[in-house]
Amino acid sequence: MFQDIKVLELASVLAGPSVGQFFAELGATVIKVENSKTDGDVTRSWKSVGEQTDDRSAYFCSVNWGKKSIALDLTSAEGKKIVQQLAAKSDIVIASYKPGDAEKLGVAYQQLTTNNEKLIYGQITGYGPHDARVGYDAVIQAESGFMFMNGEPGGASLKMPVALIDILAGHQLKEALLLALLKREKTGAGSFVEVSLLQTALASLANQATNYLVAGKVPQKQGSAHPNIAPYGEVFTTKDGKQLLLAVGNDKQFQDLCNVLGVSDLARQASYANNHARVQHREQLFDALHAQISNLPASALLPHLYKQKIPAGIIQNMEQAFEMPQAQPLLVQGDGLKGVKTFVAEFNTSVKSRIDLSPPPHLGEHNDEILAGLH
Repeated sequence: MFQDIKVLELASVLAGPSVGQFFAELGATVIKVENSKTDGDVTRSWKSVGEQTDDRSAYFCSVNWGKKSIALDLTSAEGKKIVQQLAAKSDIVIASYKPGDAEKLGVAYQQLTTNNEKLIYGQITGYGPHDARVGYDAVIQAESGFMFMNGEPGGASLKMPVALIDILAGHQLKEALLLALLKREKTGAGSFVEVSLLQTALASLANQATNYLVAGKVPQKQGSAHPNIAPYGEVFTTKDGKQLLLAVGNDKQFQDLCNVLGVSDLARQASYANNHARVQHREQLFDALHAQISNLPASALLPHLYKQKIPAGIIQNMEQAFEMPQAQPLLVQGDGLKGVKTFVAEFNTSVKSRIDLSPPPHLGEHNDEILAGLH
């Protein structure tokens, strides 16, 4: 789909590289520029306890499939020249520098567009163009309200186990870059687009933001329970020890749930007759539902829940999640490594939407090939 698009990735860690892999998955040529003086993308060294990998750590492999790597020293005149030559032949640049750093290295938008007026330049910062603080996902989670809400009532504030703000910032930048490509198709003009991690986080607070902005309620820790719906997010233990999560979104689903559990009269009680009432009495509702669910094995209960279209599922670990049939089309393999694609949309059969991705590159693996292409 994007086989004619050339992307130059001047980004590291997660947010920017996830955008690079997105374009690689759609067929673009993606050249990842890494710092030869610091052993490349820092995530190459982010290894978990006991992990036995080469310079392609498990973390690095999460968002670097389908790319070519060139290791350069951007503080040198030669390194700057090479990047400028690569940018002159590129359609898109993805960068993730602190404000001011790109200018020092000679890779800012104004500098790279001197020889390529149609260049589209996508920049990710932590806090925007006027704040030079380093932006890291965990700190952004803390500052944006996510950590304050996350955890059990009365417990410690917790960050999410995935750097979700980085991932969401990547999606924001993808949208901006696709719009810039559309603009270039119509006008021939390049663009500079920027996304900050902090604004991404704030824009992603969704109903929790409006619980405060509209309803005047500062969201508090509620475990997995939903502040506006019940029973939604509550976890029940079945007779066979499975952890069952319910996500009942409307009154009919609740009535059907009560019918399946053999407590139809519960749905007619004033305390549970509608969602607003259930939210007010969620603790009593939990006890009433748990009394029934704890007497039923998941194997017997789930088929009835599924048949009645009641949203429910068993809490699974990573191994179980990737055994699901829906996970199989997303898996990629190569050079003894496994990974998961970041782009999940399917197109009609006349469009080849799945590209065979090369494995994550070693540091500087494609230096000779890339340099040869400049001459």
